[in-house]
Amino acid sequence: MRHPLIPLGALAGAALLATGCSTGSSPATGAHQAAASAAAVRPAGAKAPAEVGANELGQVPVLMYHQLSAKPAGVYDRTPADFRAELERLARENYVPVTARDFQTGRIDIPAGTHPVVLTFDDSTNSQVRLNPDGTPAPGTAVAIMAETAKKHPQFKPVATFFVNADAFSATGSAKALTWLKTHGYEVANHTGRHENLRSLDQAGAARAISAGQQAIEKAAPGTQVTSLALPFGAMPEPAGVAARGTGYRYDGVYLVGANPSVSPFAKAFTPGAIPRIRSAGPKDEDAEFGSSRWLDKLAAGKNLYVSDGDPNTVAFPSAAQAELAPAFAKRARTY
Repeated sequence: MRHPLIPLGALAGAALLATGCSTGSSPATGAHQAAASAAAVRPAGAKAPAEVGANELGQVPVLMYHQLSAKPAGVYDRTPADFRAELERLARENYVPVTARDFQTGRIDIPAGTHPVVLTFDDSTNSQVRLNPDGTPAPGTAVAIMAETAKKHPQFKPVATFFVNADAFSATGSAKALTWLKTHGYEVANHTGRHENLRSLDQAGAARAISAGQQAIEKAAPGTQVTSLALPFGAMPEPAGVAARGTGYRYDGVYLVGANPSVSPFAKAFTPGAIPRIRSAGPKDEDAEFGSSRWLDKLAAGKNLYVSDGDPNTVAFPSAAQAELAPAFAKRARTY
């Protein structure tokens, strides 16, 4: 489905709405408190921040995929070969996938010198997840290609977040597909019951649409902890707080259809109620300036990419960036 691209200025407005209209404790507070409670045990693979140029206040690409198709019908489709090539590029450039759940709560446990990337899939299409009768991923599907990439590049974790609707992955069946995803370390998250435009609904209607997606997941895969929501069409409901909080659901992260990387979850500027994403796109595709190829080029050429020091219990960054750190992480700061 065609989604609007939301430029940086519009994202800032959505972020203000998302934080200003929430009820109860904000997603930001919950995420920061959860991350700040991590045990302070430094792993053996951690490095001195200066040794790897650590910058855990840097930007993180949250990439958005929809349909994989040999004959793309629009800008939100990519061929399996395109998808494979993008994963290969990410692996070569030392990106390590993390789920949206772990990203938004600051549980980023990746090797020193590497960069987190969040792979997200909308609409629960069969091109993303389709299982053979024996339960193995069908060739050419997103999960099969991720597994093949991880086998070739062991540091590249085959994890991602699937934002699903009701009756997800029809060729396999919701129960079987969602259970398989959970068992294999993928995150199952909400994309509403029927892909409703939440901005077009009143508050009660938006909450019902979100709740319907939550209930569909819980029915198909009982016990699933759903902590993330992707807004269909990138459309924020009014008030924005209903996206993260409502009867029967409570999310730590709400994802837009954006056009730029996200700031670090440890940064003051991080707004979990309106997290931008980048559409997967080739360098010459429509709106390519907002797409993944161009953004990965910019991140590689710039100096503001998230770089891990290998210690998930600290937040390492150059001392010049001290003012960017969210106060909740002050005790975990490791500057150089």
